[in-house]
Amino acid sequence: MTDKLNRFWPLIASAAFAMLLAANAAQSAATQKGARAVTQSDTQTAEQIFADAPDGVDPVVTGPVSTAFKQRQASANCDSAVWPNIPMVCYPD
Repeated sequence: MTDKLNRFWPLIASAAFAMLLAANAAQSAATQKGARAVTQSDTQTAEQIFADAPDGVDPVVTGPVSTAFKQRQASANCDSAVWPNIPMVCYPD
């Protein structure tokens, strides 16, 4: 009896591993879809948000900011951005 059960353990382990991979792929897809939705909703430009500032709003932050924010600014080329084409990622939350 135990010899017959020993034959099925690799099959059971393979099925469990396949289910784990499928669950991980589903979670990853859901995370990516959520991140993409946030990116698409951030299409409002700085000119639209700061419509009451006709000369523009400088995205320079004078207070302390996180390293992650500095990295986001560097990756978006905020230093070379010119009004009104300044990405919203250049402004702090």
